[in-house]
Amino acid sequence: MKTGLVMEGGGMRGMFTCGVIDVLMEAGISFDGAGGISAGAVFGCNFKSRQIGRPIRYNMKYCRDKRYKSIRSLITTGDLYGVDFCYRELPDVLDVFDRRAFRDNPMAFFVGATDVDTGSIVYHLCTDGESADMQWMRASASMPLVSRAVEIDGHRLLDGGVVDPTPYFYMKAMGYGRNVVILTQPREYRKGKSAVMPLMALGLRKYPKLAEAMKRRPEKYNAHIAAVRAAERAGECLVICPPAPLPVHRTESDPKKLEQAYQIGRSEAEKRLGKIRAFVGISG
Repeated sequence: MKTGLVMEGGGMRGMFTCGVIDVLMEAGISFDGAGGISAGAVFGCNFKSRQIGRPIRYNMKYCRDKRYKSIRSLITTGDLYGVDFCYRELPDVLDVFDRRAFRDNPMAFFVGATDVDTGSIVYHLCTDGESADMQWMRASASMPLVSRAVEIDGHRLLDGGVVDPTPYFYMKAMGYGRNVVILTQPREYRKGKSAVMPLMALGLRKYPKLAEAMKRRPEKYNAHIAAVRAAERAGECLVICPPAPLPVHRTESDPKKLEQAYQIGRSEAEKRLGKIRAFVGISG
């Protein structure tokens, strides 16, 4: 049975995921496939390129850099996170993304993004980490209202987490029957209705299908996570999540808090390492 690694999004809560995957890489644990949504895509891709420490390193270094994220960028370009800096200068120059290692690793890597015209999830198999794959990762992590839709392969795309909280059921449908699932909210978390939904609907008025998906998001998220938990109880997946709410918000810019979230991820992975090995069929 094929093994999979499933990574939830959550913006800078993804530093927890980075801590988990670094421990997995250090322990030599691999999977047949991996899937990421939003931050799970843009940070999780480093698992395929086997670059231990890369996302926590560049996030701590550049999280307060105006080229990385700024209100000015949002006003002038429509993107809170600077597209050229995040998806060209960072991976090509400042903290190089190892595309050769990404390409040579036989592990399949899927990312999901939301089609704003249909309000449905679309998945893409990333093969080489080049421009098209980067555009899909960017699309997966592009938060509504603070990002422009990414146009690629006949779609206009934004954050995959709007529709699919994790790629767990997609991975399962693709034949990955034993999945390690990394969530970025604690076990007891349930998503409530947003008090600003009327304003969000106004901001998304040119994407009515996306606005409707946003309205249904709490209900879908809670049902999805409940189903993942049921699969966990049935022994079909293994869930790793924070023991308590992480000390970061979605667009966190405090490097110390990012480091805290990362270390919590490392701690949880280290505590579960024996169970993870056993679950994916690694002895010792």
